[in-house]
Amino acid sequence: MIHRKSHENFRIRASNLFRDHVKMTGMKKPNFLFIMADQFRYDHLSILGKHPVDTPNLDRIAKQGVIFTHCCTNSPVCAAARISLATGLHCERTGALDNGAYVPRSRTTYYQRLRDDDYRVGTVGKLDLGKPDPYNGLKGQRPSVYRWGFTHPMECEGKMHAGRGRPPHGPYTAWLNERGLLDTFCDDYAKRREEDWATSCWDSPLPTDAFEDHFIGQQSVKWLREMPKDFPWHLFVSFVGPHDPFDPPTEYADMFRDAAVLPPIKDSGTPRAPQSAKRQKEYPDEVVQATRRQYAGSIKLIDDQVGEIMNALEERGEIDNTYFFFSSDHGEMLGDLGMYTKGFPYEASMRVPLIAAGPGIEGGHRNESMVELSDLNPTICELAGLPPQEDIDAKSMVPVLRGETDTHREEALSIIRGWRCVRTRTHKLVVYASRDQEFYDLENDPEENDNLAGDGSETMRDLTKRLRQRFLYDARWRY
Repeated sequence: MIHRKSHENFRIRASNLFRDHVKMTGMKKPNFLFIMADQFRYDHLSILGKHPVDTPNLDRIAKQGVIFTHCCTNSPVCAAARISLATGLHCERTGALDNGAYVPRSRTTYYQRLRDDDYRVGTVGKLDLGKPDPYNGLKGQRPSVYRWGFTHPMECEGKMHAGRGRPPHGPYTAWLNERGLLDTFCDDYAKRREEDWATSCWDSPLPTDAFEDHFIGQQSVKWLREMPKDFPWHLFVSFVGPHDPFDPPTEYADMFRDAAVLPPIKDSGTPRAPQSAKRQKEYPDEVVQATRRQYAGSIKLIDDQVGEIMNALEERGEIDNTYFFFSSDHGEMLGDLGMYTKGFPYEASMRVPLIAAGPGIEGGHRNESMVELSDLNPTICELAGLPPQEDIDAKSMVPVLRGETDTHREEALSIIRGWRCVRTRTHKLVVYASRDQEFYDLENDPEENDNLAGDGSETMRDLTKRLRQRFLYDARWRY
């Protein structure tokens, strides 16, 4: 049920938003441009000043809106995170606890809610809402994409997915095949598969304009230039980078070939659960430096495409009536603690960037409140004027975006098959299925190198209670 008080608060906020919209643009419904990257670390926006990568286009948007510095993915793997975002539900409630997952037919996505409210709902790029099925359709229009709520889809293959693209099984590999480049691409990925996805970081053999994130950016520009203006729209642009293998085209790799990169966080030898410890390795410094430079090149290419997409939006004359969001499904360890890729409960894997900008959002703010990635689901729906959705776990951020409060959540949850995690601004507790535990004081140990589990502290007991409350009692066994 929708409680009277929460419904009234929604009504007041929505009324204020639409009053401002009508005054500013004369349009009743806003548009939405949601750009997602795949495996993008939270600390790799240059506005945060920590790494050599240059992201002027994303930085410019962040300066016009709010950047959330403590956003956590609901799950540090692609499919589980994206299904949680689509449904607004914790991963346990959808059964999506790893990459072998589909959106349950019984669950409503926010894409469906927008579609049913007369929005054109487009997508260009990777969705991972039905990852076990490898065939996307040669134009990215398999029937299930419409069921998920998209009206104008081009669902592209993920990077490793595309690398197995003989015969073509999606729009990107079909396009490469038409250009006579598919064998070049697939042969290169076969070599990377044999070596090591994460550390096989030589340049792509493809020219820049044939690289998949360039393809996705340009198809998104085309979508914005060709789509009629007779209905409001939501476009989900989902880049496949900077996911491993770290293989930017040479034009972008050259920009960072000799760049100084921050060294990885070294592991102190603190006790870690076997599920994480078994994936640790000793990597030579030169290998880690090379992967970090290639990772930066991949991000730079994405940022350039974001700039072109924003130019196309400006050309449409709708930038003043469009909300913009940027985030990632999860992060990337990139050699920290002797680990690569994702699936870990550590900051580099679990924490993601989040930028929000648009009508009524005052620019130049950083918010340090806890946020879960799936909170974008009810946020977008509320901004579109839809009533609150019953029985979801995600929480709208509109009060923060409107400047009515600085606080969103006190803690954020993340989960994957094998562990659950609760994180506050200052501490993190991870409970593994093996009953191992990890507990970190993030203020005094931001590198997560001193496992304090078992210290008997009041803070650890409090986080244990919060973890039970959110996963068990608040969920009310509604699976």
